[in-house]
Amino acid sequence: MKTIVLGPPGTGKTTTLLNEVDKYLKQTDPDKIGYFSFTQKAAHEARDRAMSKFNFSEDDLPYFRTLHSLAFRRLGIRKDEVMQRRHYEDLGKKANLIVDYHEYENEHTGLFTTKSDILRIIQLAKLRGITPEEQFKKHEHTQLVDIKVLKQFSHDLNQYKKDYNLIDFTDMITEFVKMDRSPRFDVVFIDEAQDLSRSQWQMARSIWDKTQDTYIAGDDDQAIFKWAGADVDSFIAQKGKVMQLTQSYRIPQVVHDIASKIVNKIQHRLPKEWRPKTQRGLLSYYDEFKQINMKQGNWLVLARTKFMLADIEETLYSQGLYYQNKFKTNKEQDLYKAVIDWENVRKGVNINYDQVVRIASYMSQNHFEKQSLKYMDKDGMYGLPELRERQWLRTDKIWYEAFDQAPSRSIRYIRRMRENGEKLNSSPRIVLSTIHGVKGGEQDNVVLLTDLSRNTQINYEKNPDDENRLFYVGATRTKTHLHIVRPKDNYKGYKI
Repeated sequence: MKTIVLGPPGTGKTTTLLNEVDKYLKQTDPDKIGYFSFTQKAAHEARDRAMSKFNFSEDDLPYFRTLHSLAFRRLGIRKDEVMQRRHYEDLGKKANLIVDYHEYENEHTGLFTTKSDILRIIQLAKLRGITPEEQFKKHEHTQLVDIKVLKQFSHDLNQYKKDYNLIDFTDMITEFVKMDRSPRFDVVFIDEAQDLSRSQWQMARSIWDKTQDTYIAGDDDQAIFKWAGADVDSFIAQKGKVMQLTQSYRIPQVVHDIASKIVNKIQHRLPKEWRPKTQRGLLSYYDEFKQINMKQGNWLVLARTKFMLADIEETLYSQGLYYQNKFKTNKEQDLYKAVIDWENVRKGVNINYDQVVRIASYMSQNHFEKQSLKYMDKDGMYGLPELRERQWLRTDKIWYEAFDQAPSRSIRYIRRMRENGEKLNSSPRIVLSTIHGVKGGEQDNVVLLTDLSRNTQINYEKNPDDENRLFYVGATRTKTHLHIVRPKDNYKGYKI
């Protein structure tokens, strides 16, 4: 029997599946249960819960994983046989094309990002089970693509994989289905199903065709990965017993009202009734991001595309607020640690060799004898008296005076953060992300930027359902207070 677990944001779809897993684990061998999710995070959450509740080891639950991970395991593929970014770059050099490629968020989902529309066309075609020429005719690419170059590169890519005995993520799925490599399960669970590609749906069917019971959980209104091959139509078309979840445990009333206005714009969807939690919640509108007071609380700042976060970063930096851009490595994080290390040393705390090296890197020779580092015991612990006594350390000034090699801009930023009461030894309060990058997340305060790039504006006009789903997901990350920043251009942007 097939059961469709259908639920809007915060209604507990994954929890519902996990409760069903609990029931089956009481009567079924754990290796007869298949739990497959679009992301590693969800699959591992299910596995960890089962391990904790029933005292299982990881080896006892071999089939709690992503579909790609299952294919990888069942086909007996080695890691060095999988196409990596370096392979695409190597092929690109030979073809004089930019073909960078990396798996989306390293989640083993099969989703990808690339700067090359030629590679994007080829990969989308494979995910959708059509030819590159057919995908080309859909006109979903933004670059000028020559059909002859496309055909040649598609041929070169296939030949490259043959020559070097390589396989890509979509090939794994195709081979799994072709070779009928699915184990036999008593029950199969598929979470986040609205994000599966057409080829992944084929794999999922090959799995549940051999099982007694199947549970499929998802929400078509949250299907936001169409750009990378996700096939929401296959989810909508699923037949079976429907388990409708109606109570959201995340969304307050005013956010529910806004979210409902957005979701009702979607033309092609399954109808759903759902209720908010009892809290009223808050909703605020702004003409500019800098009008928002973010000095307290935890925040998600969500934009449509990555480049729109640059101005936001600059504003937060100038205000001395502790933030993290999800798509960038914080180069100042090492300096934050050095500041904490130095302050601990001045308080009488001993630090290890690596911490000494870190603080020394921000000091000139006038403050720290760099040659001394090579003579220090790498397993030793060091305090201020010992460092000064051996004349390795020549200062005990406050950090912003002692760190005379640190960038002055960074020093000003950290001092401003300290004045604002920010805690450098904790995670940043404010996280910047695209809406795609935070799917599944939630936060008390959510800032939703409604500006659209030229390309997304064009897509919005052509395919309004795509943008409606995306901003629905963005708004429903909110637990308490939704902050909406109106578009800079009244004639462009997403209107809420």
